[in-house]
Amino acid sequence: MTYLEVLKQVKNKQISPVYLLYGTEAFFIQNLKKQITKAVLPADDFENLSTYDLAETPIQEVIADAETYPFFGEKKLIIAQNPTFLKAKSEKVPFEHDIDTLQNYLTQPVDYSVIVFIATYEKIDERKKVSKLLKKNGTVAVCNPIKEHDISKWIKTLADNLKITIAPDAYEVLELELAANLHLLQSEISKLALFVGEGGTVTKDIAEDLISHTSNSSSLRLVDAVIEGNLHKAISIFKDLEKMKEEPIALIGLLAFQFRTILRVKLLKQKGYSQPQMQKQLGAHPYVIKIAMGREQRFTTQALQEILDKLANADATMKQGKMEKDLAFELLLYELIKSK
Repeated sequence: MTYLEVLKQVKNKQISPVYLLYGTEAFFIQNLKKQITKAVLPADDFENLSTYDLAETPIQEVIADAETYPFFGEKKLIIAQNPTFLKAKSEKVPFEHDIDTLQNYLTQPVDYSVIVFIATYEKIDERKKVSKLLKKNGTVAVCNPIKEHDISKWIKTLADNLKITIAPDAYEVLELELAANLHLLQSEISKLALFVGEGGTVTKDIAEDLISHTSNSSSLRLVDAVIEGNLHKAISIFKDLEKMKEEPIALIGLLAFQFRTILRVKLLKQKGYSQPQMQKQLGAHPYVIKIAMGREQRFTTQALQEILDKLANADATMKQGKMEKDLAFELLLYELIKSK
């Protein structure tokens, strides 16, 4: 089952006696673990919570704990991490896991314990009998990172849960800024929801003003300021990037990447490449390609090459210590905007 399907069941109090949470997306795993704990145990009920590392504890001990009645309360929750015996090739441990004991338990789990296996692996060996029993008699949640084409669906799900609407062009901002970090994505959308209120709409301007910007997306805004010929805005974005501990030399690299992308998109467009073909060729985010396609029309090939030369010269000036870095970068911005 998918993360969202399992999350919905847990929130509806449809609790399985055994869970397997596997995948490499830590945000999904940690949130499911949190929600299952909340659903199974009363607040602060640590007496009936046990945590095991299966690289240090045999599975038969975990099952023995599960089969022991809780001292207080109605249910026990047992978290068992690192079930490497679910991999195609099990890792060596200084003891033997009695997999038969686990398989027998899975055919008839007790109703007063919930076991959550946490496997931070991309895959498990679904051909193994124990894996098939987990799937048949428990709930298996696949917690791998979301694919690029599913990011907008995930943003919409979060927005729907918070009862807000996100404008189409604001999706692009959120995808570019936050897609790689689901924890940050949820946090930032929650912040936007507080700002617009229930039933409100998050516009592109609101998203750009309120969300925490990454250095990569800020470099896109810096390029916008240069294209607009707005020196004040460019300097302001530069100061914001300084607060993010970005070095001027690193910022030159970011600007060079953006202008190089514009140049490469322009050259590929001249060869008749479509946007998807450009994305595949350059290996860049779709939004980056889309923005570059809009920008390339404002430059000649020669102008873009001259900009890249200016960036290279400024980089050399900084690295050779000929000028204080901050001043050199501000002068670079002035030169880029003056030469437009």
